[in-house]
Amino acid sequence: MSRWFLGVDGGQSSTSALIGDESGGVVGVGQAGPCNHVSTAESQTRFKEAIGGAIRLATEAAGLTHVRFAGACLGLSGGPADKEMLVREMIAAECYRVTTDATIALLGANAGEPGVIAIAGTGSIAYGQNAEGRSARAGGWGYAFGDDGGAFDLVRQAVRAALRQEEGWGHATALHRALLEAAGAPDMNDLLHRFYTPAYPRARIASYAKLVDEAAREGDAAARDILQSAAQALATLVAAVRRQLFHRGDSERTSYIGGVFQSEILRERFAMLVELESDRPVHPPVHGPAAGALLGAYRLAGLDVQPSNAPAGV
Repeated sequence: MSRWFLGVDGGQSSTSALIGDESGGVVGVGQAGPCNHVSTAESQTRFKEAIGGAIRLATEAAGLTHVRFAGACLGLSGGPADKEMLVREMIAAECYRVTTDATIALLGANAGEPGVIAIAGTGSIAYGQNAEGRSARAGGWGYAFGDDGGAFDLVRQAVRAALRQEEGWGHATALHRALLEAAGAPDMNDLLHRFYTPAYPRARIASYAKLVDEAAREGDAAARDILQSAAQALATLVAAVRRQLFHRGDSERTSYIGGVFQSEILRERFAMLVELESDRPVHPPVHGPAAGALLGAYRLAGLDVQPSNAPAGV
């Protein structure tokens, strides 16, 4: 009788589910909306719709019905503490692991090897685990107090640079025009006030981060400085985690994931700084977070297999 395994990446922007067979082959993929907080009845409904919808689509793609998984691993934004009971009510499985999105990102990016990952999407965090199973983190404090090097922070710094130009106490920067044109705003004061309204949630503001990379590639000094400072912040988070978990000479793997690393300028600077500090190379991710969750499901059942043929980045 076939045994099936489930990995789920439940994030702030979307939810992805992968179903795999015993050999590591991915047989079903499903994607749905975001699932984050479950503090209210409304948010619990959204959570169930996102998780259930992604799993249903993956199950249909795999041609399965009424499946009981041999192992189910879910990595959830915001942590597992208030979600595990809901998960167990929704999913039939022989064994469960409900953990954080950082945990499955590390599992996937490093293919289960000990190491550290820098995660830089809207926000930022570094997370690691050593060969003894001890874990540590640095950053992830949220947009008000941290998330240095994340996309929201890049835009925050870009807006500050453009405001300084407009008020006459900063250098000229192409970011001024780029931000105004992207938002259709008449001036930076207007744009600033828009960014404080519900029409501009954090994810929408963070989407403007690509403007910083575009300006930097065209030679804008302020944009380049922002990217290099972000790379320094992310490398510092990685170094903090390494110091908590590893010693020089250990064979840990360092990787990265998240939209911010699509910037070649930032990515290359980050890699150079990490390699200078650790004397070890930085690697692109082997698998995406959902495949990392699937790897976690296999390990729950004692299987030493790697997910295969998963969609890139999932």
